[in-house]
Amino acid sequence: MQAGSLGSTVQEFRQAAERGASPLRRLDPLLLLAAVGLIGASVYMMSTATVDDVPGQPYYYVVRQSIYGAIGIALMLLIARFDYSRLRDLKLGIYGVMIALILLVVLIGTAERGSRRAIEFSFFSFQSSELGKVLLIVALSAFLVDRSRRLSERESTSRVVLLALIPAILVVAQPDLGSGLVYLAVLAALLFVAGTRWTHLAGLAALGVAATVIVLVAAPAMGVEVLKPYQVDRLTAFVHPTNDPQKQGYQLQQSITAIGAGQKTGRGAEDASQTRLDFLPEHHTDFIFSVVGEEFGFAGAAFVLSLYALLIWRCLRILTMAKNLYGALIAGGVTAMLMFQLFVNVGMTIGIMPITGVPLPLLSYGGSSVLVTFMAIGLLQSIHVQARATAAAKGRELIA
Repeated sequence: MQAGSLGSTVQEFRQAAERGASPLRRLDPLLLLAAVGLIGASVYMMSTATVDDVPGQPYYYVVRQSIYGAIGIALMLLIARFDYSRLRDLKLGIYGVMIALILLVVLIGTAERGSRRAIEFSFFSFQSSELGKVLLIVALSAFLVDRSRRLSERESTSRVVLLALIPAILVVAQPDLGSGLVYLAVLAALLFVAGTRWTHLAGLAALGVAATVIVLVAAPAMGVEVLKPYQVDRLTAFVHPTNDPQKQGYQLQQSITAIGAGQKTGRGAEDASQTRLDFLPEHHTDFIFSVVGEEFGFAGAAFVLSLYALLIWRCLRILTMAKNLYGALIAGGVTAMLMFQLFVNVGMTIGIMPITGVPLPLLSYGGSSVLVTFMAIGLLQSIHVQARATAAAKGRELIA
């Protein structure tokens, strides 16, 4: 048999396999590996970091995080079987649901530490701001596709910015500054992927800097309180953490101490005094990366960051594979959401970013965060599945 004939035969077999492949067989295995690896690491960290947190229930957080992870994986696989393109026609409903859920928290949400961010259920607290991240990506991407031929117009950019600012402002008012910043990061990424003119992006960046100065400097000087005092302290504490070590600077100091104590290979769970003796606050949520650094040192932190690197790489890969602009925009929005949370959370634990309460995706404890992150990964898998199906269809046409 000639080489050319053999190559054609092999190609036909591959195309036949693609035709018979189920959607789940077209999943991105590396993306799945990274996601499952991170939730597995989270469950293990809960077993070592929270064993003394709830008296008489050493596995309180372990059981719940395991359940969240299992449900999240099931949601991811379910969404992967769904053609994401159908969501484009539902953009108005999706956007309306997002706004309604955010307002619902304001009306019936449970107040805790001066914030009203969640609706309490018997098993977990539902944070609509978390679900809003994915809903915003899906809805905003559809609006951008509809106006893709008019993105050079200021009116188009202004409308999209307004659609993102409305939920962001509502979320910040809860107050949940971290989620509000994620919404803005998603907006910036979607405008960039859509091909918005650089002059519009530069103008928005300038407005963002001006708004930051007004909120943190000008407004307080005039006696106007835009953010809560503790939020301002959190945003500025990382610049001079030793100025007020007993308050906002305390968290940062304890985090840096925990990570530094881990050195190369970590102290181990039993000797991780910063975590076990509760010197490190919120060690199962906001500062879970500090626990990794203390218990497993540089080696453990590098392993976790490697899983995130794999996750982000596959996100970017799927962005380039998308069969249409809508898929590329969703992939870009999800990538921005994950990258922003990763950078801010890890950055705040080592003192290079302000403390904003942004969770570390799939590693921090929390039902809403875990489920929403898996839903976002499910959308990425759906984009991957549809891209491979489209490629297989084109291959069949070439063979025919």
